[in-house]
Amino acid sequence: MPTDERAVVEGVEVSTDHLIGGRRLGSPTRFTDVSPIDEQVIAEVGRADAATVDAAVRAAHRAAADWGRTPPKDRAAVLHRIADGVEARIDDLSVVETRDNGSLLRSHRRSVMPRVARNFRFFADKLLELDDADDMTFNGNHERVTWDPSGVTAVIGPWNAPLMLATWRIAPALAAGNAVVHKPPEWAPLTASVLGDITLEAGLPAGGYNVVQGIGEEAGAALVAHPGVTRIAFTGSVETGRLVAAAAAANLTPTSLELGGKSPFLIFADADPDAALRQAVGQFDNAGQVCLAGTRLLIESSIYDDFLERFVDATGRVVQGDPRDETTDIGPLISREHFERALVGGGPNDDLGGLYYRPTLFVNMPDGSSLLTREIFGPVLTAQPFRDEAEAIALANRTDYGLAATVYTGDEARARRVGEQLVAGTVWVNCFFVRDLDAPFGGSRNSGIGREGGRWSFDFYADVKNVVTAPSSGG
Repeated sequence: MPTDERAVVEGVEVSTDHLIGGRRLGSPTRFTDVSPIDEQVIAEVGRADAATVDAAVRAAHRAAADWGRTPPKDRAAVLHRIADGVEARIDDLSVVETRDNGSLLRSHRRSVMPRVARNFRFFADKLLELDDADDMTFNGNHERVTWDPSGVTAVIGPWNAPLMLATWRIAPALAAGNAVVHKPPEWAPLTASVLGDITLEAGLPAGGYNVVQGIGEEAGAALVAHPGVTRIAFTGSVETGRLVAAAAAANLTPTSLELGGKSPFLIFADADPDAALRQAVGQFDNAGQVCLAGTRLLIESSIYDDFLERFVDATGRVVQGDPRDETTDIGPLISREHFERALVGGGPNDDLGGLYYRPTLFVNMPDGSSLLTREIFGPVLTAQPFRDEAEAIALANRTDYGLAATVYTGDEARARRVGEQLVAGTVWVNCFFVRDLDAPFGGSRNSGIGREGGRWSFDFYADVKNVVTAPSSGG
């Protein structure tokens, strides 16, 4: 039913309904969106059922027919206008998302929301580079590769950086000529709604970007099982990823899964001690709710005790509090449910109450401890000593995950040797969280399936076709 229910969040009006085929549509039932900052209700949001999801997929199909035939330069121009719209509303998006998911306001303003705009600009430009892809010849035949639209892409994203991580998928899907149905996380659903307004203002055809709000087990399950969906991009837990993959398998729907990690952070004795310390303490960023975080500190034995002493001292200077305050370093966990799940021996910040969980470091864990193997997704790190390279690599690879790894060393040859043996989609050496959108990104083992970034994204979202033409006979 057409409607446009709105909430005012930090002074910004946000639609709490779905966006389907360019129109706002409501639902007879709604779910409650609670801010992690103070556990206060900020919105009652439309709760999609299977019929709502079906309407969104059908609207996307109608839009995809025309959008997919739109020349690449015109698609790229629309994506650049979307980026313009994001940049014009960076402050609105920042204050809404901070209220919604509890991440730092200063980070949203300075890096997260600018990265949202960059996602659209990068893939708009990358689309135009595809026309310059090198043609090939084989036995005298000419071969030309094209990236054709595949139809409707379903995007289901996480709550820790909901708009940035969703648009990392939405942008290349749109660039490839697909229409998108986006199911935002129910714990942080609001900035997707603002993005919907921005896409329409930028001239994206109605139905090109659809937003279905709702619960994962309801709207999300219906979306990934829908036979009209031709690509699925999911970020979330391993357990949910398995359910997504099973539903996709019934329709043979290609699926890209990013499922988190339990990443190692290796510190050798020859590392720059101050740089390693700063980056290690930085793993508490976003209250530990970062899939790439190096939560397992592996420290060479000869510097282990000294490093831990300095680490504990530096962690004591981390400021926890309201994420809207400029001086705050880390804020709350996302929800009461997640807070209770993350209680593994650390504890609440009694001075702040609510969902604020103190930065916690565990040492002397027994082999096989769940602290070393289970993704906690909170401000909880572990520390283990290692004697030599071989033991460091063995400890680093001793999980079912393989998303990322960080290595601090002053020896370039060692960095290369160790990096080659770590099981991870990304290895950072003497740095962290350097994300080149043109580079492949994804996980090994239980951390996911597939690679995205640059042309790898188009290889997934498009139907890649090779046109082989025999040489002309001249007749």
